[in-house]
Amino acid sequence: MRMNRLQYILTLLLLIGQWAYAQDTLPIQPKPDRHSAPIYSSEEMTRLMEFIAVDNPMPEQFLQTTDNVLMDPTASLASFWTKLKRLDRPVRIVHIGDSHVRGHVFPYVMRRCLEDDFGAKAVEDLPVSYQTSGLAVETGRAGVVYHILGVNGATCASYSTPERLEKVASLHPDLVIVSFGTNEAHGRRYSASEHTEALKTMLSALKQACPDAAFLLTTPPGAYVRNGRRGPRVINPRTPLVVNNELKFARENGIAVWDLYDIVGGKSCACLNWNGANLFQRDKIHFTREGYILQGLLLHEAFIKAYNDYVAIRLE
Repeated sequence: MRMNRLQYILTLLLLIGQWAYAQDTLPIQPKPDRHSAPIYSSEEMTRLMEFIAVDNPMPEQFLQTTDNVLMDPTASLASFWTKLKRLDRPVRIVHIGDSHVRGHVFPYVMRRCLEDDFGAKAVEDLPVSYQTSGLAVETGRAGVVYHILGVNGATCASYSTPERLEKVASLHPDLVIVSFGTNEAHGRRYSASEHTEALKTMLSALKQACPDAAFLLTTPPGAYVRNGRRGPRVINPRTPLVVNNELKFARENGIAVWDLYDIVGGKSCACLNWNGANLFQRDKIHFTREGYILQGLLLHEAFIKAYNDYVAIRLE
């Protein structure tokens, strides 16, 4: 993992709101010679400046990982990428989900990375912690606005109350990121058909309430469960069922999906990877701060790679 981004985020989370800016005098650039980097034409430079650099944060010790990409075969996010590239107004993202989102670290890392990429003028620089709201305070200026709305213990079915869905709609999102699945997988009588119906109910209501929004599903990271009431913890055998059902739902409904579970090792290695790197908390359901930071960096990498792919197509 490249540590520059990780160290930046760790410092950010420890020193939120305590920033000091300084600008040194720019040195005089020497004239290039034949050993210098290539000199690009103004047209080529314009093309290069359209892309956003992003690091690969995947730990080297993680086994059987897959390419960290968003899957969007129907280009359902194209309208959102257009808004983000234009960035002539606030572009709003609302991230909803369970306790992984409610903890604020995972989505807040994503939020600050996007502000770093696209500018932070659209929101006030206010501290975010577990004790604070995850809602951003808008300034009215153009830029990325990233709201966080997580609920401990939530499933997509339990989240789908009129009050919560109305709250999402009131934020006028251009993109809704939907992160559930851990609690669905903890139901010992998990039903794929009931899960599908709950997803359908939630997404249908949100699409009706937010007609201009695009949607991105994310799969759960993986977790352990007790083998019996007092037995040892074992890898949750229902997580792959939940993930496969979410992937199927996304395919059949033309929704973009970020498959975190399979990206970090899937059925054979996801939980072993998290556990081997000491990124689980003691319950082996929730993650350490470093674990959630990694998840945020991984989501950011996949998001920016998809955005760059869109830009590349537009520049052809």
